[in-house]
Amino acid sequence: MGLINFLKDYERLARFRWGNFEGMKGPGPIFLIPIIHAAKKVDLRTEVMDIPRQTNITKDNAPIDIDFLVYMRVMAAQAERSVLEVEDYRSAVIGLATTTLRAVVGDIDLDDVLSQRERINNTLREKLDSETERWGIKVTNVEIREIEPPRDIQEAMNRQMSAERVRRAVVREAEGTREAAVTVAEGEKQAAILKAEGEKQAEILQAEGDQQAAILRAQGFADALNQIYVVAQNIDANTLSLQYFDTLKELGASESTKFIFPMEFTNLLSPFIDKSKGSGNEPSGS
Repeated sequence: MGLINFLKDYERLARFRWGNFEGMKGPGPIFLIPIIHAAKKVDLRTEVMDIPRQTNITKDNAPIDIDFLVYMRVMAAQAERSVLEVEDYRSAVIGLATTTLRAVVGDIDLDDVLSQRERINNTLREKLDSETERWGIKVTNVEIREIEPPRDIQEAMNRQMSAERVRRAVVREAEGTREAAVTVAEGEKQAAILKAEGEKQAEILQAEGDQQAAILRAQGFADALNQIYVVAQNIDANTLSLQYFDTLKELGASESTKFIFPMEFTNLLSPFIDKSKGSGNEPSGS
């Protein structure tokens, strides 16, 4: 009596007839006759394999514990290889991943192992994928889950990180102080420029004001002279003579004993002299 196996879309069945490989069957119903047929089911979905933690030696001889995950799947077009080329492809991949990791870490210094996880992941994936291709296995991704250095190295790293944080804090504080000093100096510079500019503008305005005042004073003086000239045109000789007499009166009241008169003085007195003569020659009325 035969057996019927129903395969899902992500399953394939390697069927053997009297020990001879007939091919990969599925998905759908697959008929198997006991004794005549033998079969092995293959899952095409991506599998996640946890590679156990192991101690690796870095290039600078530092022991370090690493565990990681390998994401792989059986390729549908080459699924028969996972059955015919390897007895247990899962165990084969785990062993290959372990030895590959040791080879990769052995070529890298401890500092690079701790700081370049992505580089190690890519290197492991490429090496594993090139090796597992002959088994019909595709390694899609490798992820390091944890890296644990020895305790003494971890303590040294912690001290180094603490010193680095202190150094960065000192550098940032120094940069802040420098920027503050630059800002203050720039502010003082701008203040000095503004002060000088203000003093310059004040001096310019003062000079312009003095100039305008001088012009106005000169204009006023010129107007006064014009007024004096206009008035002087209407002054007769008698008025000038009276002014001279007032001046002589003030000179006589002073304590000086010697006086100097200009030659024109007699000319100024001539009208008065002529008037006095004329009044003396007039006949007296009876």
